Amino acid sequence: MMKKILRLIGLMLLVVLLAAFGYRVVHNQPDRSVDELSARWAPSPSQFIDINGLQVHLRDEGPRDDPAPIILLHGTSASLHTWDGWTQALVEQQHRVIRFDLPGFGLTGPAVDNDYRIESYAQTVMNVLDSLNIEQATLAGNSLGGYIAWATAVLYPNRIKNLVLVDPSGYPYESESLPLAFKIAKTPILNQIMHGFLPRSLVASSVRNVYGDPSLVSEELIDRYFELTTRAGNRDALAERFKQTRPGAMVKRMAEIKVPTLILWGQKDRLIPAHLAEHFHQAINNSQVHIFPLLGHVPQEEDPQQSVGVLSKFLEEHRTSQ
Repeated sequence: MMKKILRLIGLMLLVVLLAAFGYRVVHNQPDRSVDELSARWAPSPSQFIDINGLQVHLRDEGPRDDPAPIILLHGTSASLHTWDGWTQALVEQQHRVIRFDLPGFGLTGPAVDNDYRIESYAQTVMNVLDSLNIEQATLAGNSLGGYIAWATAVLYPNRIKNLVLVDPSGYPYESESLPLAFKIAKTPILNQIMHGFLPRSLVASSVRNVYGDPSLVSEELIDRYFELTTRAGNRDALAERFKQTRPGAMVKRMAEIKVPTLILWGQKDRLIPAHLAEHFHQAINNSQVHIFPLLGHVPQEEDPQQSVGVLSKFLEEHRTSQ
């Protein structure tokens, strides 16, 4: 009975969705290969490194003698490109900056073992550090990447020097407005249709949904999210990620984090509400909070100059204090 109800709900949502975007038929949007996408989205200094059989798309920039490189982890349905502005500024400040497409996203694509639990993501971070012979790093993450960052700090405390959480997930929450693409990925039946149905307008509305000022979303930005979502395997991986990466018992261990922690949040975040910043601040003893009044869920992308300025001050404070 429940399956019939879910099937009916899914079909009703599909009708509404098609009507909303003016589609009389489901337009086919096939998967694209890594080779097809790499020319535009993986120019130098992009590289692919083997992590337990998975070809991880990664960029490693800045001075190699930096004793504590900065690792940047993107959020759901994003890619390493979300950190372009931060990377440019941090490299100019003589930081080594490493960013990569997480399993299930960007050009890295789906996990070999289909495992998207938070513990598995944290292990991937460790595997990347080990592959690059990095003993300790400053770890920064946005949204899902923030969840992975603080979970990694809990599970591998000796490997993390500083922690930077940008609108992180990990606590249970209710969204004021959930991007339509996420609603589809979470909905049985509809998430199976995403192979053939992915209008660019759906992606555009979802990206604008996470910006404080939607007018800042450019056509090239929409192209990036849209094209990388069609990377072979990513649409199935997104549905699995929503099933497997959920808030859990790890929240109770957040107080174990002892490293200096910077919590950044956009006040206009309608996906993960800004009031949760105080929850993180209370749970992590050695932490500080900065709220951006006009920014949304991805401050590092919406206003990289303003947001990286706060980060740079934090890094300088803790560089001189250690």
